[in-house]
Amino acid sequence: MSKLEAAKRQYLIIEKLKKSKSASFREISDYLERESEYQGYNLTISKRTFLRDLDDIGSLFGIYIKCNRSNMRYFIEESFEPEINDRMLEAFNMFHTLRIYERHSPYLHFEKRHSQGIEHIYGLLHAISNRLQIKFSYQRYYTENPIQRTVESLALKEFKNRWYLFARDVYDGEVKCYALDRLSELEIFNTHFADNEHFDIDKRLKYCFGVSMFNTEEPSEIILSFDTLQGKYIKSLPLHETQEIIEDSENELRIRLTVYLTYEFTMELLSYGDTVKVISPKCLIEELKNIHLKALEKL
Repeated sequence: MSKLEAAKRQYLIIEKLKKSKSASFREISDYLERESEYQGYNLTISKRTFLRDLDDIGSLFGIYIKCNRSNMRYFIEESFEPEINDRMLEAFNMFHTLRIYERHSPYLHFEKRHSQGIEHIYGLLHAISNRLQIKFSYQRYYTENPIQRTVESLALKEFKNRWYLFARDVYDGEVKCYALDRLSELEIFNTHFADNEHFDIDKRLKYCFGVSMFNTEEPSEIILSFDTLQGKYIKSLPLHETQEIIEDSENELRIRLTVYLTYEFTMELLSYGDTVKVISPKCLIEELKNIHLKALEKL
């Protein structure tokens, strides 16, 4: 039995229990047998192999499957880091898709994109967890030559399929944001630093849309109205974690957000065209009007 078959089988066990909430060994075994025909792998297993799989799933994905002895049904124990576990499963599923790409290439079309800088993530996580200074070259869009930065790395954040590093600049002590795809020549020093002003990324970015940070300003209450069709997309993929539905009717979806008025947020609203209407605040209405008027002048 190949390692790929074992990994695929373990992934399917997790998916079965996520959908069914609980299942007996027989139900899981029957499910794997059906999937064997569909997937083109031999995924059938013995009880002994199944129990070994449960241990491997815990080690590999950090997902622990327990058995209720009263009815002999298996279930996934509540996870403290569901986002991380889900992303690991997504990554494995994509890995499996890429493995079968050659067989099904006429039916798969991947976006052609440049590096996202994720090759730096392991080193950066090491520096963050061990409080180590780092040095790198950074290419800003508005300057021709890259700049050199020595920083104290604090946290990583993903936004719109890009990863960003938050770090305290050694030169001026300010916390700044760097896109990983524009970062190169990474060096990790043996110089430790003390995070006297503990950087809580969740707290600092709670009301941010994107990666722009604010220290003193208060976030704004935003009320938006979407047409019915666009509203369905907004409900399935909320704009922000603070999103609340005010009205959901056959004519509109009206929502409330509490965010900072950042450049990224303005660009997001513009991408919805005439499917969105800003109800408040007035300053955001005026900003969007001015942008549209300037765009009209260029036509």
